[in-house]
Amino acid sequence: MEEGGIRKARSDAYVGSQLSLLPIRPQTCSRLRAIMAAPAVESRPVTAALRSVLLRVRQAAERAGTSPERVRVVAVSKTKPVSLLREVYDAGHRCFGENYVQEFVDKAPQLPGDIEWHFIGHLQNAVPNLTMVEGVDNEKVANILDKVVSSLGRNPLNVMVQVNTSGEASKSGIDPSGCVKLAEHIKLHCPNLALSGLMTIGMPDYTSTPENFRTLVNCRSQVCKALEMSEDQFELSMGMSGDFEQAIEAGSTNVRVGSTIFGPRDYAKKK
Repeated sequence: MEEGGIRKARSDAYVGSQLSLLPIRPQTCSRLRAIMAAPAVESRPVTAALRSVLLRVRQAAERAGTSPERVRVVAVSKTKPVSLLREVYDAGHRCFGENYVQEFVDKAPQLPGDIEWHFIGHLQNAVPNLTMVEGVDNEKVANILDKVVSSLGRNPLNVMVQVNTSGEASKSGIDPSGCVKLAEHIKLHCPNLALSGLMTIGMPDYTSTPENFRTLVNCRSQVCKALEMSEDQFELSMGMSGDFEQAIEAGSTNVRVGSTIFGPRDYAKKK
């Protein structure tokens, strides 16, 4: 993702000092069980919203016949102030996502170091304090990330291949027919990246059809067969505020929920 106005010097300085501090962590960072078991003290709307989302995640996982602990909830906080992220953190949540590099650079130093940050989208110029990049959709992006991570001397960076399952020209993501080749490139030629799974972005109204989800599930089967990997260990990131329950029922292990937790986004702040 090309970010106009990014203060590159500041970004690179923060990269060098912070990225290597965060190790690769286990899959589940929603701490769902602990949060749901905590006393109901949510006079704060964002805390109540988080608990509601986690309850819906648990119910969807149970309907799908899977453990709720296998589903990661990424609280996508773009355009939101640090104070709201801190409320969600204080409620027990540890997994957050951003779409803008500069927001990572600004927010991460103001929050505890045990947060697991996901970047959602293209990332080409800098890699802040990240656990996962969800949005690698071509070899160029993969190669750039691989070189940056190598220069920092940290553990391999988890990445997901972004697949355009809806076929929309306006959407980023590799065509499903090309996901195996890209996955092979990352696995074989990017030693500083850890291929963790596949992701897709929903339709313009932030919903996806069952066909979109089935396409990503089929892509996972093809990639895992080609790379001789276990499907159980290969993640699917699909589902956002409008469709995360359907996504979980279709097999998603990673849902990206923003406005349902934090409220409507204020894009005027990005102008």
